[in-house]
Amino acid sequence: MKKTTQQHQPQHHRRNPNRISNNSVLRILQGLIFCRRRNLGSHLLPFFSALVGCFLFLFAFVSFLSPPINHHHVHHFHYNHSLLDDEIDFQSHIGNTSTFLVPRAGGSLGDEIWTLSQSKFHHGCSQKSETFQDGDAKTNPERFLLIVTSGGLNQQRTGITDAVVAAYMLNSTLVIPELDNRSYWKDQSNFSDIFDVDWFITYLSKDVNVVKQLPTIDGKSLHPYRTRIPRRCDAECYESRVVPLLEKKKVVKLTKFDYRLANKLDTDLQKLRCRANYHALRYTNPIREMGKKLVERMRMKSNRYIALHLRFESDMLAFSGCYFGGGNKERRELEQIRKRWETLHKQSPDRERRQGKCPLTPEEVGLMLRALGYGEDVHIYVASGEVYGGEDTLWPLKQLFPNFHSKESIATKEELAPFAQYSSRMAALDFIVCNESDVFVTNNNGNMAKMLAGRRRYFGYKPTIRPNAKKLYRLFLDRGNMTWEEFASGVRTHQIGFMGRPNESKPGKDEFHENPIACRVLISSPSLPDHVIIVSS
Repeated sequence: MKKTTQQHQPQHHRRNPNRISNNSVLRILQGLIFCRRRNLGSHLLPFFSALVGCFLFLFAFVSFLSPPINHHHVHHFHYNHSLLDDEIDFQSHIGNTSTFLVPRAGGSLGDEIWTLSQSKFHHGCSQKSETFQDGDAKTNPERFLLIVTSGGLNQQRTGITDAVVAAYMLNSTLVIPELDNRSYWKDQSNFSDIFDVDWFITYLSKDVNVVKQLPTIDGKSLHPYRTRIPRRCDAECYESRVVPLLEKKKVVKLTKFDYRLANKLDTDLQKLRCRANYHALRYTNPIREMGKKLVERMRMKSNRYIALHLRFESDMLAFSGCYFGGGNKERRELEQIRKRWETLHKQSPDRERRQGKCPLTPEEVGLMLRALGYGEDVHIYVASGEVYGGEDTLWPLKQLFPNFHSKESIATKEELAPFAQYSSRMAALDFIVCNESDVFVTNNNGNMAKMLAGRRRYFGYKPTIRPNAKKLYRLFLDRGNMTWEEFASGVRTHQIGFMGRPNESKPGKDEFHENPIACRVLISSPSLPDHVIIVSS
């Protein structure tokens, strides 16, 4: 395939520098006649003028009949109708503005882009060891732990999961967590509006004693002592900071509880994390039923589908400190939003992009997917908030993937009405559809991306594509100066290690919630009998 930096023109419209039109010849003859009138005294000039005119007329006639000279650069930009049928013209929005030709088809990789050959031999397991004490045997009946989560739905999931482990370490009864009602989303939902509270309590009953609310003692209400602990607090940290408070106050409430537990813990505690996250936390019946409907409707449209979690809301872009090619208007708007965070330091957009900290634009996501082998016939479910720039921003992605869906497009307003006023419940629906997708893609490294990456690893390593933004940055910047083959090859090279494959999971890599390596302990091998299990951690 040839790259081009100018508009293609049909062959018969190309100008031949050696061709002189009949009008040109006529003007020459008129000039000669005029010249003759001005030089009546000369006898030789008319003769030579006529001779030159005849010669030029003959040369123009021969040039008209002959084919144009085929220079190399003309051949390079040769117009080809079949190529235009198979390609899309793209205009770069970052860096240069050269035309970029993108194939409509994805390539010949087949099932390789939909399934991971070794994933069926990997299974998550969170079964506790024989030495792990049951909660009843170690819980102090006079200790109660409360936590207040922080952020959106998936950030809250991390807090809930970690609170279960914290309660176990502190020998305390866990009170059903409070959800953040003051964050950007202003969602007033409580735990039981989103999660099946009875299932949560029952499933964890052998690990941690969980109650719906603080009990009264001798008819008197208990008043919790509020405090906050450092992020990444390990077992020793909880022992030194929280246990003395529990012994004195009996009831402790830990506020802004997100990522307040260390990434590395003993294996049994990590497995308790997995039991809480992947088994005990399940959505309420209405959310699960609506989520199931959305998945079924996507399956009716196509046997396979991609789910894209697209974080490109104005507040998210402002917080990132990045620039996305929208000119002074974009700079003014995002800078105004950034003023909401008084402690947010001014960042260099170019440095943030070089370091891979900027989310991919919808156009960049589309180009990445096409380079990885997904053609325009693929159906995509897009989970997103209100995209900055609206339809103008989404148009390049929709041009590449016209089979573009969202919960709003495949469900009626009446069906979504019970959830529509609550951002966390809408996010829960997206979570279900994304988790059930054949391929999950994200344009960022946010909380939902981390939580789904970990979940899909735990339940069999379903393909999960997360952009290697630090390496892709240069490709996107220079894409107008290379052929499609060069660009696609670069994308595939840079994405090695970012496709959700089993061999990408290494101890100590990433947050535990996105890479629950301690819970990937059952590996069955095709080279061994069915009953043989290799235990590995």
